[in-house]
Amino acid sequence: MFHTRNSEILKAKMAAPISVIIPTLNSAPKLQRCLGALGEGIMDGLLTEVIFADGGSSDDTEQIAQEVGVTFLPTPTGRGNQMAAAARVARGDWLLFLHCDSVLGRDWQDAVIRNLSNPEQAAYFKLQFDESTFPARTVARWANFRSRWFGLPYGDQGLLISQRLYKRVGGFPDIPLMEDVAIAKKLRGKLTVLPANIETSADKYRRDGWMKRSFINFGVLFRYFAGTDPNKLATKYYR
Repeated sequence: MFHTRNSEILKAKMAAPISVIIPTLNSAPKLQRCLGALGEGIMDGLLTEVIFADGGSSDDTEQIAQEVGVTFLPTPTGRGNQMAAAARVARGDWLLFLHCDSVLGRDWQDAVIRNLSNPEQAAYFKLQFDESTFPARTVARWANFRSRWFGLPYGDQGLLISQRLYKRVGGFPDIPLMEDVAIAKKLRGKLTVLPANIETSADKYRRDGWMKRSFINFGVLFRYFAGTDPNKLATKYYR
């Protein structure tokens, strides 16, 4: 088993090294756990680089990047803008987009390696939150149901995609909000769920309340599909 897994890793290293892209904005307190989960992939050579696509941080995000050997890329503010800019300079044959407050589960490497044999298929992880209360489990179940049956994973579930497929669908649009939904629409029929979890922060839900935050998210999604300019949505969402 150990030998087989090492052979798979070696093939992945030779055929498809991965660039990890993390959009940041004053994200210093959240980066330790996110980066820590990537350590094994870096040591095994599966990850060729990690890029902080930074939208104008005034905290220690750039210093952290320098200390751990991560590429710090200043970009226009807005998560879609940030990830699109980083993708344009990424060197890997595959791209793995992660939010800074998301932490990959322990079995992520095996799940990713198995998906690298199909560059025409993008993938995302199964969502869970950093608490196990009933509201957290309920929202996570809905997110995983929505992703599987409606083809709409959100950015906090990560996105693994080959450079070839990313470029063919036009990549992330340069918009400040709903960039994850926009690319998911482009990838309809080409998305699969990986058999590994990703844990994301429930801070917004804890701050606003689980029901209120869920309604806010649904309202933004509804207005986006109704044609509202993402720039207008972002102005209200981030205020």
